[in-house]
Amino acid sequence: MTSVDELFKKPSAVGSSKRKFEPVQDPSTPPFVRPICSRPQANKPYLDELYKAAKLDSDGDVRSKGKAPMVEDEMEDDDGEAGPELPPDMDEEDIPDDEEGRFFGGGMEQKTAQAMHYIDQQETDEVVPEKFDTAWVRRFALNFERKISKNSELRAKFENDPTKFMTSEADLDTEIKGLSILSEHPELYEEFAKLGCVGSLISLLSHENADIAIDAIQLISELTDEDVEAEQEQWDVLVNAMMHADLIELLSSNLTRLDEKQETDRTGVYYILSVLENLCSQTSLVEKIGQDASVMPWILSRVQQKESPVTQNKQYSAEILAIMLQSSSKNRDRFIKLDGVDIILQLLSQYRKRDPVKDSDEEEFVENLFDCLICLVDEPSGKEKFVEAEGIELAQIMLKESKFSKPRSLRVLDHLFGGPSGAPACEHLIEAAGLRTVFGMFMKKQEGQNIEHLLGIFASLLRLLPGGSAARIRTLAKFMEKDYEKIEKLIKLRREYAARVAPVEQAIEKERKSYSPEEQEFMASEWLSRRFDVGLFSLQTIDVILAWLVAEDDGAKKKVVSLLADRDEDLSLVQGTLQEQLEGLTDEDSGQKEVKDMLNTLLQFV
Repeated sequence: MTSVDELFKKPSAVGSSKRKFEPVQDPSTPPFVRPICSRPQANKPYLDELYKAAKLDSDGDVRSKGKAPMVEDEMEDDDGEAGPELPPDMDEEDIPDDEEGRFFGGGMEQKTAQAMHYIDQQETDEVVPEKFDTAWVRRFALNFERKISKNSELRAKFENDPTKFMTSEADLDTEIKGLSILSEHPELYEEFAKLGCVGSLISLLSHENADIAIDAIQLISELTDEDVEAEQEQWDVLVNAMMHADLIELLSSNLTRLDEKQETDRTGVYYILSVLENLCSQTSLVEKIGQDASVMPWILSRVQQKESPVTQNKQYSAEILAIMLQSSSKNRDRFIKLDGVDIILQLLSQYRKRDPVKDSDEEEFVENLFDCLICLVDEPSGKEKFVEAEGIELAQIMLKESKFSKPRSLRVLDHLFGGPSGAPACEHLIEAAGLRTVFGMFMKKQEGQNIEHLLGIFASLLRLLPGGSAARIRTLAKFMEKDYEKIEKLIKLRREYAARVAPVEQAIEKERKSYSPEEQEFMASEWLSRRFDVGLFSLQTIDVILAWLVAEDDGAKKKVVSLLADRDEDLSLVQGTLQEQLEGLTDEDSGQKEVKDMLNTLLQFV
């Protein structure tokens, strides 16, 4: 029978041709596994080390340093087994795993393993992070311009054969997406703008391929996003360059050409709205957006589209509209001229008796519409349009029927009646039998914000309704009915708000002692803000209402004095609050001058 030595010495008998070179592999690795390196020369260090590690003895056997020599045993013919005998009392299953051994472990000796580890280290390419600096921007800008020029040239040359310019278009698309890394390095914005790349980027918004335009819009959204850690100066340099390249006009043109029935175009509209939101962080830019001939009409048309359920873009359009109206009086005037008040009231009328789906785009959509309406009724022309479109009647229905719309419509009325131009709206509320609704709500348990808006409505009615008019007499009668129960509620609320404000005022007084006069002046606005947060404004509004009632009716004055006396209090409390409000006003604003005159008059009666 053939011995083990002969098995290792003799070459294979199969085939007579010389064997080709094969990279050395781990004996435990299947022969089809890709070699360490396909280049023979690169494997030479590894092979030399391997040959040095493996030496032949005089008999031709491989012997290993540090290991016992192989023992040649006679093989028995009856069982055909070869190799050393097992130690006494040890079965084959008892043989321990030899993780480090030549045959039972990985199949490599220590030096062989070290050689392979050396090869792995040499073959592993070290990844050097790219440096994003001015030089990088210039290289990228040059390549970016080349991609744009090449695509434009091929499109013009092979206008009727898209296959000839598809590759250049794909390259341009990749280049645009690669530029998004710039949002992580806003310190390079200025250099990017100086190189003229901003204009080139904006020009892509008019690209014949809408997908290229959408990619460019998405990139602009990323570069101008509020999450980008850019200094205001860096952001301004980039955005000013964009505006100089007619960004708004190109965005509005894309709004009209994109078809939201297509998923890609729907995404493009979303990114356009995102860019508009980013730009609206600056008042001057908000007004430029509002002055565009297409943007505001498009948004107004978009919020009117019937959808079930309300989509994200419809909700987002209402949100952008609310931002535009909140930020600019000019935008409010222009929107009112577009019959915006009437359109929003029509949209909200769908929710006079039903609530939008909770935690949905529809709920946010309705919330944004109410925000728009509040901004509009702050304008004199908006108040007029609101009354003409029967907004007060709609608000009354919502106060009675809708859970979601109730607090929001109450807030709208509070803003509607505010200011000198709110008098006609106050009179219309009386004519529409709205007193029963608002006073009925006042006598029921309400949330804190609802109470604040109700108090604001009462204060506006007493301030704006003409003296001796039927509307004013009816309002005063509501406070006097049922043995002055409304006045009792006012005194109760006054004590609740005073109890909240007192601890904060005590803490402020302790802080005041540790500050110098200059520091106290600096801290004054913060201290006032803290007092407002706990209910100072509502307390002041209540005292204005009480002062009006004391001045208007002797019976009301006796009731107020009596209720205050229950806790050893008197009208000096009301007087102190009015005096503080008076001291906080200036003569610069004409509106404040009117409030100042009112407070001076009321102080004479308390």
